Amino acid sequence: MIGIVTDSTSSLASVDADREHIAVVPLQVIIGAEVFTEGKDVTSDMIAGALAAFVPVSTSRPAPQDFLAVYERLAAEGAEAIVSVHLSSRMSGTLDSARIAATQAPVPVTCIDSTQVGIATGFAAGRAAQARDAGADAAGVAEAARRAGESSTALLYVDTLEYLKRGGRVGAAAALIGSALAVKPILTITDGVVVPLERVRTQAKALARLEALAVEKAAACEDGFDIGVQHLASLATATGVAARLATALERDSIPVDEVGAAIGAHVGPGMIAVSITPR
Repeated sequence: MIGIVTDSTSSLASVDADREHIAVVPLQVIIGAEVFTEGKDVTSDMIAGALAAFVPVSTSRPAPQDFLAVYERLAAEGAEAIVSVHLSSRMSGTLDSARIAATQAPVPVTCIDSTQVGIATGFAAGRAAQARDAGADAAGVAEAARRAGESSTALLYVDTLEYLKRGGRVGAAAALIGSALAVKPILTITDGVVVPLERVRTQAKALARLEALAVEKAAACEDGFDIGVQHLASLATATGVAARLATALERDSIPVDEVGAAIGAHVGPGMIAVSITPR
């Protein structure tokens, strides 16, 4: 048996993680002076409220001991090898913690940098589960996750770059900071870093462009694709984006989820993201 592990930024719902037999290790979220555990005692609404009230919000990677406890549990349950799939190492030290724990694990652990964040990382972990269930060995499972992450496209609309700037996750998008109030930026993830893609003057035009880019990327996936829409405190807007994308891509529906607290802490209210992973 091959165990599969990811972290809470992958945005996997507990029911999906349980069904796919994927273990999820949570990040910590700090609001003011209080420390919370993602997926347990902190919500995206709490993050949105704190950011709006200018209460300091930050995140902390899991400790190596947290990963080691999960690796040991999976080994005790019969796992002969483990594939651990995580958000971009250029955005978080989470992968480093997993690698440290891997050196002490009772079975071989392969740690994968998805080079993504959010549901694209979740899609990569899901591909690992599919490969495992199809009979692949640990190397094949790891390669399925790696390919999924590297081939994924993440497109993000944010109301302001201020929150990414505060958290130090803005990467090359810092070039837009000076004019952030005058533009509505569309961002993407390149080589594991958030970078600017386009500048648009209004929210309506930015969302229309986001949708057009998503349709273009999805149409280029010859063997099909997985797609998801995520948001922070913008359900109505995200639902509208998903509905228009479903129509354009001839799908019955496209899932809409609110990002977890750890991602929300860095993108801020109003964020809309579309993630596409080729099959």
